[in-house]
Amino acid sequence: MDVLIYTRNYTPDGKGYVHDNIATSVAALRELCAERGLKTEASDDPTLFTEARLKGLKAIIFANTNNEAFTTDDQRGALLDYVYCGGAFVGLHSATGSERKSEAFRRMLGGRFLWHPPLQPFTIRVSDRRHPATAHLDATWSWTDEPYVCDCTPDIHVLFEVDVASLQKKPRDKRLDTFKSDSFPLAWCRRHGAGQVFYTALGHLKTHYQDPAFRTHLIQGVLWAMSANA
Repeated sequence: MDVLIYTRNYTPDGKGYVHDNIATSVAALRELCAERGLKTEASDDPTLFTEARLKGLKAIIFANTNNEAFTTDDQRGALLDYVYCGGAFVGLHSATGSERKSEAFRRMLGGRFLWHPPLQPFTIRVSDRRHPATAHLDATWSWTDEPYVCDCTPDIHVLFEVDVASLQKKPRDKRLDTFKSDSFPLAWCRRHGAGQVFYTALGHLKTHYQDPAFRTHLIQGVLWAMSANA
C-alpha cells in the first residue's frame, strides 16, 4: 500500500454530520492514484495508526473525515509523528472538522473548521498559479460548494480563496462582514517538520469528483505533498 485513504466520522452520541460523498470521494481518489501507479487502501479503522503500520506510506488522505478521527492519543501521535518526520498529509473538505479538540492536529493541518455559509455558487481567486495544484486554473474560478470558514494558522501558504463579495449573505448573519480583506482561504499548503501538508475545502457534492479541474487540483495536491521525499 502506498496511500491510506481515511474516512472515519465519529461522535460518541452518533449525531455528527456524515457526508454522503465519502464513497464517491474514495472512488475518485483510488482512480487518480491508480493512474499514477499508486496503490491505495481505504479504511475508517483508527487502529491502523501506529508507527509500524504508517511506516513506508507515501501519503495519508483524510477524505471527508469529521469529528473524532482517533480513539487514543497514541493513534493521533502516530499520525503527527509520521507527518513531522517526512510523511505526506492531504485533507479533503470536512477534514478540517476532524479532531476539533486537538490543537496539535490543527497546527499540523493548518486550520480548523468553524462554520460555512450555505451551499452556493461563488468566485474563487487563485492566489498562487504556480503551485501544481492550481497551475491549471485561471486567475478566478467559478464554483459551487460549501465555502468553509476555518481558524487558520498564520503559516499556511494560501493557494486560493473565496471572494466574499460573491457570496449571498443571510440578512441577519453578520459573520461575513468580519472579513476586512474580502476573502478567506479555501485551499492551502504548508511544511510540517520534514513533511508536507495540502488541504482543499472543496468537494462537498458528489458531482465534484467527476469535474476535470477539481480532479486535477486534487491529485496534484496529493503529488505535491508526496514530493518532499520524492
